[in-house]
Order: sequence, then C-alpha cells, then structure tokens
Amino acid sequence: MQRTLAELVPRAVKDPRVGNLTITAVSLLEDLSAAKIWFLPFGKDRAVDAMLAGLKSAAGFLRGEVARQLGLRHAPRLEFLLDTTLERASSLTQLINAAVASDRRSGPGDDDGHGAQAVPGDPAAPGDPPGPGDES
Repeated sequence: MQRTLAELVPRAVKDPRVGNLTITAVSLLEDLSAAKIWFLPFGKDRAVDAMLAGLKSAAGFLRGEVARQLGLRHAPRLEFLLDTTLERASSLTQLINAAVASDRRSGPGDDDGHGAQAVPGDPAAPGDPPGPGDES
C-alpha cells in the first residue's frame, strides 16, 4: 500500500497544495478498515497545513484508486499524518550531545551525585573486603 500511494500521490493528485512528499510509513488496522499514512514534505518551506488539507481532500479519490490497484473489495479509510520522527530524533540527539558535553566539562572523578557510585560487595569496587567465594 505504501508503494502504491507513493506512486499515486505525485501522479494522480492534482491539488496544488499537495506538492512533493514522501510516504514514510503506512499502518493498517487488523480488519483493514483504516490506514494511517505518515508523510514528509520535501523542503522546509512547504506549508504543511495546506499539504495536509490537500491530502485529506484527495483521500476519497486515493482510497478508490488504492482499492482498484490492489484488488481490494473494501478499501481502508485513509488518514494522513505528518511524520515527526526526524524532528524527534534530532531533538534527542541534541539532548544526548548536551549531556555528553556536560559530563566532559565536569571531568572524570567529579562526584556531582549523578554518576555511578561504588556498591559495597561489588568485585569491581576498589578496597572492598573479599566476599564469599573470592580468592584471597
């Protein structure tokens, strides 16, 4: 279905609001009654709200075309959603980079209460007395 929609949207949808986009994922309900379609617009300057409105207005047409091309008796209802995975991944990467930079600035051996601490009885902890089964 993803491939079919990826071919149909640029070729068959004539709405100027839609423009160039990538279908990134399709999720179908088990009973095939509905499908969620995630998309990404090409370029940052695209009006996402207008693109979403254009896709919603073309959803009925696309539903019929998907059913015809895939040979389905009952085509799923199509719901288009903006894919925000890349933005979330970028913000998580920035958070991780900030945390790593903060750790590097605090330096090794600084104990700010957030680092790992030695646990008594841990064989890796220096200066602990040998526990049962440890060789002396």
